[in-house]
Amino acid sequence: MSSNTRPYVLTIAGFDPSAGAGILADIKTFEANKVYGLGVPSALTFQNDIEFNQVEWISLDKIISQIALLQKRFQIEYIKIGLIENLEVLFQLISYFKTLPESKIQNPKFIWDPILKASAGYEFHKDVNKELVQTICKEIYLITPNIPEALILGTADDALKNAEQLQQFCNVYLKGGHAIDNKGKDYLFTNEGKLFSFKPKTKEVFQKHGSGCVLSSAITANLAKGIKIHPACLRAKEYTSNFLGSNKSLLGYHKL
Repeated sequence: MSSNTRPYVLTIAGFDPSAGAGILADIKTFEANKVYGLGVPSALTFQNDIEFNQVEWISLDKIISQIALLQKRFQIEYIKIGLIENLEVLFQLISYFKTLPESKIQNPKFIWDPILKASAGYEFHKDVNKELVQTICKEIYLITPNIPEALILGTADDALKNAEQLQQFCNVYLKGGHAIDNKGKDYLFTNEGKLFSFKPKTKEVFQKHGSGCVLSSAITANLAKGIKIHPACLRAKEYTSNFLGSNKSLLGYHKL
């Protein structure tokens, strides 16, 4: 790869017509962070920045059919997965990547943003199979739950404890935007047993539709550029803080 060529990064996520979250937000984040974003929709959502009416899932076969052409053409190492129909589909999708013959996608690293509930309140998944979560985490590089998601994904009634549980299987970035104390303080639990924290910038920020998607995508972009996981997360945190402070509306602006 020449010095002026950007890495290719793939996102598999829902299509949000408002472009605040999902695949469009991911692509914007990738572009701003200087990687080339490829995108495969996993669902069509009927929403704007404040209202969510319904979701129409795209079948696994159609998702894979879209990926099949990309895998022939582009060298992809990092794959971000967002909204997905269920854990079974997610596991089958990851298994598909693991068994690709003659593909430019070799030994991919997955970043899973486990979206269980839309910011407008629509619940996609109220409960999950905890054993399957652990099985999936063994196959991915990083999971990026927020506090309510971490409470569902683990067996404890504490998000930090559940992040520690998942840390046995993969790296965990726990997003702290829903915290009561230390709001906005995030934690990185590495699978090497290390713990890092990221405090929000002191400048004024505003609630944004899709901020979790943006953070996970920014981490993915930095990893794809060869940045180690701790500084990659630190840069992504700073990028997301700028996104949150970009204006007072629910739809943020992207710039590095």
